[in-house]
This record gives sequence, C-alpha cells and structure tokens, in this order.
Amino acid sequence: MLILLSPAKRLDFDPAPISPATTEPELMDRAAILSKTTRNQTRTKIKSMMGLSDDLAQLNYERFRAFDPAKNADGQPAIMTFAGEVYRGLDARSMKAGDLDWAQDRLRMLSGLYGVLRPLDAIQPYRLEMGTRLKTRRGETLYDYWGSDIAKTLNRTLDGHKSRTILNLASNEYFRAVDKKTLDANVIDVAFKEIKGGKARSLFMFVKVARGLMARWIIDNRIDDPAKLKDFNVEGYRFDPEASTDTTLEFSRPQPAPKRG
Repeated sequence: MLILLSPAKRLDFDPAPISPATTEPELMDRAAILSKTTRNQTRTKIKSMMGLSDDLAQLNYERFRAFDPAKNADGQPAIMTFAGEVYRGLDARSMKAGDLDWAQDRLRMLSGLYGVLRPLDAIQPYRLEMGTRLKTRRGETLYDYWGSDIAKTLNRTLDGHKSRTILNLASNEYFRAVDKKTLDANVIDVAFKEIKGGKARSLFMFVKVARGLMARWIIDNRIDDPAKLKDFNVEGYRFDPEASTDTTLEFSRPQPAPKRG
C-alpha cells in the first residue's frame, strides 16, 4: 500500500533533529528539464501565473534562478521540509530513523516541480503548484508536462508491495496529475468530516491536518493492510461505515471548539 500526500507551499529549512542520508528524486531528470523553463520566467509572469504578491513573486523568482539540479543533493529531506497543515499533522521532525526508513517505501508526495518525492528525497527551495498553467514543450500546463510519468513511477513502486493499493490523501489538484489510464492500482479516497448541529461537513482547515494525522498513524503502526485503515481513531475521528463505500472511507468527529487566543 502506498500513501499519497500533496506538498506544502510553506517550507522549513531549519536543521532537523536527525540528519538521515538523502536520496535523489526518482524523476530528477524531468525536474531538471522543467527547471530550465521556470528559470526563464520573469517576476511579472510569476506574479500573474501563480497569483502572488510582489514580495512572494520576487522570492520565487530568486528561487527559480538559484535552482541547480547539480546541487540538489545538498538539499534537505522533503518530509522534513514541507511545513503546511498536512505536515503539522504528520509531524515528521519527531520521527525516528526507523519510522523514516519504513515511510521511504510507503509514502509519496506529489510535486509540481519534482513530480514524485519520497520522504528522504532532497529538495531545494521552490514553490510550484501542480495547477499552475506553465507552458512547456509538452503542453500548456504541468499536467501536460508530467503526463503519465508520475503514474508510471507509482506503478514501479507498487511492484514491490503486497497490496497494489494507493491511499489518496492528496488534494484533487495534485491527484489529478496521476494519469488514471496508466495507473495500475486500486485507489482508496478518504473523507474527513466535522459534526456540528447534527450535520457533517468537510472543513478544509481540519481536513489538511487530518490527512497528515492519518499518514503518521499508518507509519507509527506499520499499517500495510488496507482493511486495517478503518481502525484509524486519532483526535476524535472514527470510521463511519454508513457514509463509506468500497472506494471512499469516511471518518467523522464532533467539531472541535474554537481555540481561544
């Protein structure tokens, strides 16, 4: 079974508590080619293309210009670097070496620039959402650029797994980059709901953290059997069999009260 996550816009390059040996992204050659296109984008184009402020457009212009495929090995492990809400739930910086080794074979992060990342793959500072309309020789968008490459990479990884199952904890924007015609796997989606006033709703601020919590629970408990996913019970979430299907597992909990500042 393979877990899929989206990356994060926010990055943390502070030194990690442990420094495991990094690996090279499996699609580094494709990322290197793509970096030639991003390197040539102007500040104005970056601002418009990615919907950024002037300051963020300048920051990402500098990052694109500084990106060097030959020095990628000097980067930091992806799982220690992504720092959005999903990764707050995952809390990778508290993992031990054995946890990281186990996750290396079972967790993948989709990426607009790198395509697919393993936990210990080294990355450089970047921001490039998968939904960005960036023209390359392969088409008008990053979905065109990556084509079937991501799905083929996931297929190769699953060749060594007992269960050809993908647990999709990624956003729609990123999972769309996985070519469904090429992918040779069963896909399980997950819905997280908050119950308030008798109604169950998906609230994105909670969903993101919950995705990271589930990924961490799987790693901590070494869950390889998809049937055991229903046992997930972290921070009040419980499996809802009536709302679930064979392809979508739903977990719900009473909506937490707002935190007081």
